[in-house]
Amino acid sequence: MMFIDPHAHMISRTTNDYENMAAAGVVAVIEPAFWVGQPRTHVATYMDYLSAIIGFERFRAGQFGIRHYCTIGLNSKEANNEALAEAVMDILPGFALKEGVVAIGEIGYDEQTALEDRYFRAQLELAKELELPVMIHTPHRDKKRGTSRSMDVCEEHGMDPSMIVVDHNNEETVREVLDRGYWAAFSIYPSTKMGNARMVDLLLEYGSDRIMVDSACDWGISEPLGVAKTARLALERGVPEEQVRQVCYQNALDAYGQSGQMKESDWLDPLPVDQRTVYEGNSILRGGREPVVTTDGHTGSQHVKDNNDLPGDLLIE
Repeated sequence: MMFIDPHAHMISRTTNDYENMAAAGVVAVIEPAFWVGQPRTHVATYMDYLSAIIGFERFRAGQFGIRHYCTIGLNSKEANNEALAEAVMDILPGFALKEGVVAIGEIGYDEQTALEDRYFRAQLELAKELELPVMIHTPHRDKKRGTSRSMDVCEEHGMDPSMIVVDHNNEETVREVLDRGYWAAFSIYPSTKMGNARMVDLLLEYGSDRIMVDSACDWGISEPLGVAKTARLALERGVPEEQVRQVCYQNALDAYGQSGQMKESDWLDPLPVDQRTVYEGNSILRGGREPVVTTDGHTGSQHVKDNNDLPGDLLIE
């Protein structure tokens, strides 16, 4: 079974994580622009950050046969710095038109302030103009109200729900998101958001229609194998294989493929892998490691043979 991780902040992860994800069956990742843990104070730092997730991260993932895409946006926390936000909004359209950009995101609310609302709406209009999907970050606090409000605003701006992925859902938000016709994404993140056992419970209750699973792995305590591990647990608990495939692969492809930037042939018929290549003079190789060189784009480590081959422990409660 192949997996897509549609929300993974790989700029925060080591190269070993790409290697392990490939070994677990991950064939593609989507990296959303996000909060890096410390406030950015100048638009130039945003430019360098966006350049990195469009450039070097795509190279780094490709060295393990993983196709890398990204989303471009001003995150909700930094929307509260008005001077920075105005400058970032000026540069976003140029980055959003780059190859491999599959959505505007992740955008939405944090504290649900007036400035967050202003720049959320501005970025929805940018997505409409560029005909791109949107990835919505639902707030960690007051999540239910923030999730409902996010969808209300999308509808005020005439957004098509089929173009909107509402992420970081939980048990109290999923029903409304699905009932209103949006894609419902769940982040399998230790201790917060959604554990994989809880996720399987939701799959058994709601099925697989318009639901997708992601890891949201970042600089915090997080799990880049969250998608693959949830898939294994779902199969063990009796979720039909086709439903597992839908939530861990196909739905992400269908949602973000609407950008025109993401298609299955990108990894089914990939470019060769040659770990001797460099990006701006930099190689992924360290310590005299033997480079992997293939003729068909597959590193030989992408597909697990059965459900017992996943690296690491299973449960992420």
